[in-house]
Amino acid sequence: MVSIAVLGYGTVGSGVVEVIQTNQEIVNKRAGEEVNIKYVLDLREFEGDPIQKILVHDYNIILNDDDVKVVVEVMGGVEPAHTFVRQALEAGKSVCTSNKEMVAKHGAELIQIAKENKVNFLYEASVGGGIPIIRPLISSLTCDDITEVSGILNGTTNYILTKMRDQGAAFEDVLKEAQEKGYAERNPEADVEGYDACRKIAILTSLVCGQQIDYEDIYTEGITKITEKDFQYAKALKGSIKLLGTYQRIDGKVYVMVAPVIVSEKHPLYHVNDVFNAIFVHGNMLDDAMFYGRGAGKLPTASAVVSDVVDEVKHMGKNIMQIWEPGKLELGNFDDWKHKFLVRIQSEDIDDVNMEDVKNAFGDVLYVKAPGITNETAFVTNPIAEGVFKEAIQKFNGVISTLRVGF
Repeated sequence: MVSIAVLGYGTVGSGVVEVIQTNQEIVNKRAGEEVNIKYVLDLREFEGDPIQKILVHDYNIILNDDDVKVVVEVMGGVEPAHTFVRQALEAGKSVCTSNKEMVAKHGAELIQIAKENKVNFLYEASVGGGIPIIRPLISSLTCDDITEVSGILNGTTNYILTKMRDQGAAFEDVLKEAQEKGYAERNPEADVEGYDACRKIAILTSLVCGQQIDYEDIYTEGITKITEKDFQYAKALKGSIKLLGTYQRIDGKVYVMVAPVIVSEKHPLYHVNDVFNAIFVHGNMLDDAMFYGRGAGKLPTASAVVSDVVDEVKHMGKNIMQIWEPGKLELGNFDDWKHKFLVRIQSEDIDDVNMEDVKNAFGDVLYVKAPGITNETAFVTNPIAEGVFKEAIQKFNGVISTLRVGF
């Protein structure tokens, strides 16, 4: 029998308990041992819940119990989660977590501590909820040179953008609806401003590159400025708008960003809607692959956490090799990264925009018309460096919006 402890009895923590109890026979069989939840740590009481019998409020009870071999951290936040995880690893206990913020900030350090103590630190659920992506990058795609990872990494924003597209609704109205349905938090900033997706692409990029990527260094743009008219232009271009976290390596330089992008209907990410997430991976041998599923939710996320528990029980006393060094990787200059841009300019007529000025600033462009939209001119540039575009667009008055066009 292997005893485990669960830190936090919120949505994911209660889901972990439910998955293990519901699928106890399957979990035990695949782990090769009986998995027993010995403790649950939480500051609250849960009267009437059977969990009350194993509930503790003092983390030291878990830390000092040699019988506990695996600790599940599902508390969220950086502290005290980071301290608890570090102490558990130093005490010879394996740890698995769904905590994306902590993993993005301290992943390299915790992997190193786990290696030194011949235990494991796993975090499958920190990116993509129930979608398996961390384990494939660690163990399944080890022979590939991964040159691109692009993902719809946040279910809340994907739900909002899908409804805006399908209903022609305003961002504020769909956000309110998402909050009422429980898809968006009361304070949705982390989702709609792209911060959640930023932490996730930082984790994936760190794994692919084998070095620390600080999420503070990643260009991040949310969806709050997207309008119904943007979707009309996207439709005219036979695409849809998705908030993407993207890593690319071009000419030996690593570029990373989070931003809304018009995705072509020919690309598999175009078809990922509502609260679903997907991660597109390109490797020099693999070519293209996509991992798709529910990126959040109690049981899908808990399922991924328990898969890590099983892996850690199977590898008791043996460290699973991961390449994620603490040394910080310097990103390429974002201003050098080339993208296409949709530009919308206020105008009574297309003749109000001097096409010669447009050509001088951006070269040849594709002019776009969207049914029902008047008093503006829109065009799509050829691939242009971010810095060059930023400087060129400032020469034009009446710019309504700009949006990257990809894939």
